[in-house]
Amino acid sequence: MKRAAAIVAAFAAGVVVGAALLLSLPVPGVPDAPGGASLRRDAVVGEAPVSTLLAWTPGRLPDGYARAVRELRAVRSVTVVRSGVAWMDRWRDQAGPPRASAPTYRVPVEVASIDRRSYAAFVPPADRGIVTGLRGAILGRTFARMHDVGPGGTVVLGGRRVEVESVVDDELVGAHEVVVPVRIGSRLGIDRPRYMLIAPRTTAGNLEGKVRGAVPPGVRVRVRAPGETPVFRHGDAVLAQSRVKEVFGEFAGRPRPDGTVAVHPSWVGANIRTARVPVLGEIRCHRLVIPLVRAALEDLVGRNLGHLVDPADYGGCYYPRFIGQDPGTGLSRHSWGIAIDINISQGLTGRQPTIDRRVVEAFEAQGFKWGGEFLIPDGTHFEFVRFP
Repeated sequence: MKRAAAIVAAFAAGVVVGAALLLSLPVPGVPDAPGGASLRRDAVVGEAPVSTLLAWTPGRLPDGYARAVRELRAVRSVTVVRSGVAWMDRWRDQAGPPRASAPTYRVPVEVASIDRRSYAAFVPPADRGIVTGLRGAILGRTFARMHDVGPGGTVVLGGRRVEVESVVDDELVGAHEVVVPVRIGSRLGIDRPRYMLIAPRTTAGNLEGKVRGAVPPGVRVRVRAPGETPVFRHGDAVLAQSRVKEVFGEFAGRPRPDGTVAVHPSWVGANIRTARVPVLGEIRCHRLVIPLVRAALEDLVGRNLGHLVDPADYGGCYYPRFIGQDPGTGLSRHSWGIAIDINISQGLTGRQPTIDRRVVEAFEAQGFKWGGEFLIPDGTHFEFVRFP
């Protein structure tokens, strides 16, 4: 599909406004956190620094893909963002006391590893010095606010102490919680390339088609232009981990060798509930999501469509683990109990889903994103993205 002749910048009004609105959605019955997400006027006013496209592929970028895109005549510059989970032991603000996770548990943090020089071209000019001079960590604003850490503070990730140099708006760092240069990222195990940002030489031509054509055969790719996604990052159709924590709480945990996660009992006790709902019977989910699941099922029952959901084919809700139980990926939203799998035989991952569209519509109406629309379809999966 050809883009419009003029591609507005990734951090121009459409993307920044969309990100700010998404990240500031209220939670019914939960007070706003002090200093909650807000829309800064100076973030959306003025000329954008560079025209940008986003490209990502499931799991990781294929070897050689970024190089092939970089060699396209229509491309001016490319930066690859590596992303993964590191485990935070301790943290402190410059003037505050040290704080730590519970003994033997650590806090999962989504970390981006960037090449400073190439990434700097994709942020506003006023922030480029922050990126090019990076020796420690940049924090996303949501993470910094949640942990009360600012410049001069420190975070200890995987046993490594990293100094906080600056705090920036989440959308400037792909909604990651912490950003470090490649050198530190490699030491933390953040070495999986997840997405790239692409700056064209001109605004003319079908650059998206060229970017798609550069991907190896058989690999699915998603290419986004500004205004098509709230935040430029991989898995852009669902909430970033920083926003999930802001709404549903942050837990400490321990990764297990099998790709599952042991979550601290205090968080589980405060947030995970077992409840009975129509059709499925007993489910175990986050307390804020249970009413949404119940409403979707009540809607189906009220329209005499309850038979479209098979309680014997239920796949679960709260199940703390990495996506695909692969520690190199991010945490599954099942770890927070905000995703639910139903009719699992009707939409195995990667296959064309056969679940009835009326079931999909009922869950979408309650704020769930259907996995059947993911880049690799997961037609039994419904994941929270908003309150209705």
